[in-house]
Amino acid sequence: MNALTATSKGAATREAIIDRAYGIACAAGLEGLSIGPLAQAVGMSKSGVFAHFGSREDLQMAVLDEAGVRFVDHVLRPALKHPRGLARLRAILETWYDWVRQSEGSCLLLSAASEYDDRPGPLRDRLVAHDLRWRQEIARAITLAVETGELAGDTDPDQMAFELYALALIVHHDAGLFGFDTAANRGRRAMERLFRSYAPSATAPDA
Repeated sequence: MNALTATSKGAATREAIIDRAYGIACAAGLEGLSIGPLAQAVGMSKSGVFAHFGSREDLQMAVLDEAGVRFVDHVLRPALKHPRGLARLRAILETWYDWVRQSEGSCLLLSAASEYDDRPGPLRDRLVAHDLRWRQEIARAITLAVETGELAGDTDPDQMAFELYALALIVHHDAGLFGFDTAANRGRRAMERLFRSYAPSATAPDA
């Protein structure tokens, strides 16, 4: 086996481990990950798993990064195919709601926020970095909608991003309790109402 083949095989093994660990973490949280049961699940020894991840925290970090990649691939990339402006913002919210549906109420990023919001350390720092990058992407899409004239010129992109984020969170919350369709329909109505409140002709409410 040459070095290139060995490297490719190692990368494939690492990806397989992360994929299985991602599934476990979606159900049990990042804190539910442990090397022993994971090694058994992928048919490897504990030392074999440790060969790819030097510690449990390294494994958790890799799984958290995988969650971020999957989220962006599912939510942002399809939305970028839509024209700049409200069409793209709507697409972001629609694919975000669909992420709730396909993740069946077990979004790893949200569960990690609950696990690590009050626990300083590398995992919390990485989670915050993922979250801030996502908010920046939403704010960028909002800024483009301002530039197209579909949102008022005095729109605060960070504030509106906060409000759109809140809609996605309540859809996620309600989808598990009352069903995805009901939650998503309410989310769409709230989204359109929010867009109207930021329309150029709308009277801006007092801060």
